[in-house]
Amino acid sequence: MSSENYIVSALKYRPTDWDAVVGQKTITDTLKQAISSGQLAQAYLFCGPRGVGKTTIARIFAKSINQSIDADIQDYSYNIFELDAASNNSVDDIRNISDQVRIPPQIGEYKVHIIDEVHMLSQSAFNAFLKTLEEPPKHAVFILATTEKHKIIPTILSRCQVYDFARITIQDIADHLKMIADKENVKAEYEALMVIAEKADGALRDALSVFDQMVNFCNKNITYKEVVKNLNILDHQYFFKTSDFFTSNDIHASLLLFNDILSNGFDGQLFLNGLGNHLRNLLVCKDASTLSLLDCSDAVKEKYLEQSKLLSSKVIIDAITIIGSADVNYKQSKNKRLHVELALMKMCSLTSSTEKKKPLISP
Repeated sequence: MSSENYIVSALKYRPTDWDAVVGQKTITDTLKQAISSGQLAQAYLFCGPRGVGKTTIARIFAKSINQSIDADIQDYSYNIFELDAASNNSVDDIRNISDQVRIPPQIGEYKVHIIDEVHMLSQSAFNAFLKTLEEPPKHAVFILATTEKHKIIPTILSRCQVYDFARITIQDIADHLKMIADKENVKAEYEALMVIAEKADGALRDALSVFDQMVNFCNKNITYKEVVKNLNILDHQYFFKTSDFFTSNDIHASLLLFNDILSNGFDGQLFLNGLGNHLRNLLVCKDASTLSLLDCSDAVKEKYLEQSKLLSSKVIIDAITIIGSADVNYKQSKNKRLHVELALMKMCSLTSSTEKKKPLISP
């Protein structure tokens, strides 16, 4: 494909209908039901982290509102108005919307105004917008989107139906990346896609950007090894090995492994955080009722289940407590390497049964 025709995945595979939306089924079902029942609110507020589909769903919702009334007319673009409040946050911008709102639509029944990053509006702009929200025309629907709900003034919140968007699960993101890889004829190990999904932290847009990066780096053959190397991520095998050293009380091996991690350029606190999350995953594997909290591939899940049988819940909790304390005090420590090594020594000694308490010797 020539560079002239290249489109980034985040734009090329941006959903244009309800079925293509990833990971927000509860919200999409509710909005579709509102349209089919004709129970539309005057204002909606979409809240949530970046890259989870707020603006995308707002556009689909805006398009679907009029299409449900007259399916013969497909183009309702003249009924949809978008404003990016990050760069258009003045009173004059809001007054322009207020003027547009008064004019009824030429086709269809509704004019839909999407205001993205609404929390960026100035205080005076919020006050000007409030007047429009208090007495909106029957043909007007407002869809507001924000990543910072706490910055929206209460008088605006009280006049909106609020929808809180959740972070998209690692599994949903990985499955979506797999679908795109198949369409683009990209070979991709599923484990590698899971790492990309985990790196995105619930933001599908971020995952698609990293995916494009990996396609170029790996020349359309995305492997787990190359993804871990390029994204500078600690391989989960480090954590499985460290936990094995806990069961065998092998302090020396754990110190050598930590030295290897530092030699590869990783930070000690990053290792502590990753190990803490690993031990948390081992703990949720101890009970079938919490197994659903484990967000990883089936192959890695099997490893967790196998290793969780080797450590008792008490030992895992004690190890997490040690890591928590080490993490909190990491920045204040003058010798950070020794600080982490001491935590490893303590954790490797948790299952030791060779040390016996010596009787107190009277002076």
